[in-house]
Amino acid sequence: MTAAVDDEATRPKSTGDGGAGPPRGFFKSRYGSTRLRVGVATTWLSVIVLLPLAAIVWQSAGGGWSAFWEAITSNGALESFRVTLTVSVAVAVVNLFFGLIVAWVLTRDNFPGKRYVDAIIDLPFALPTIVASLVMLALYGPNSPVGLSLQQTIWGIGIALAFVTLPFVVRSVQPVLLELDKEVEEAAASLGADNFTIFRLVILPALLPSLLSGAGLAFSRAIGEYGSVVLIGGAVPGKTEVSSQYIRQLIEFDDRTGAAAVSIVLLVISFVILFILRTIGSRAAKREELSA
Repeated sequence: MTAAVDDEATRPKSTGDGGAGPPRGFFKSRYGSTRLRVGVATTWLSVIVLLPLAAIVWQSAGGGWSAFWEAITSNGALESFRVTLTVSVAVAVVNLFFGLIVAWVLTRDNFPGKRYVDAIIDLPFALPTIVASLVMLALYGPNSPVGLSLQQTIWGIGIALAFVTLPFVVRSVQPVLLELDKEVEEAAASLGADNFTIFRLVILPALLPSLLSGAGLAFSRAIGEYGSVVLIGGAVPGKTEVSSQYIRQLIEFDDRTGAAAVSIVLLVISFVILFILRTIGSRAAKREELSA
């Protein structure tokens, strides 16, 4: 009788769903309170992200609204915006297509050296961007081993930006492809759907949020990129000078207010594009969940 009472006293309490679970307050005592975690996260984000953004906004407003407007509407600024946005949009679209192909090959196909190819995808993340510019200059410079000189051309900037932004699309799409249910594809094929129809109606809707997210990240990286284009681009005003190089030029001429103003424009463009693409992707994901 005593043993039965002792066993009952030491038995884990039920969680209410039929099984034994951790005691009440277990996660709170082990990982800290929610308020503490939120406070630490908020403080860290404020120091790393919000304070620098507030500082550059404050500096851009140092000369007043008229100085800000004059800085972002000057001929040099407008030409750099035109070059930057044109190349960045083109690179994002190109990587949207080829990034999907690369991700598809890495997840659906088997071939020798697949693991090495998968590791190479992350190389632009690890490689210093100035080294990427040196690589592009060695390959497409005046002494190009392939006989193709792209220095101080818009094509050279495009290739350099495509190199550093490709992983964003591949790594955004790859996990989604791995989690797709192949039974749905097989069911569609058994009903007579061809490969293009299966891709368009079954696979693409599921990939759309990750594709848009990857393309948005690639675009945002491209409009702010400096190191990979500094040598291959040449910073020819109105031709190959991107906004990051124009900002560097303003800083060299001690126009920090103008440099901050141009930076604010790039930040706003990047934020708006990311917000729009994330919103579209989120709605597409919800439609996919409702139709599933």
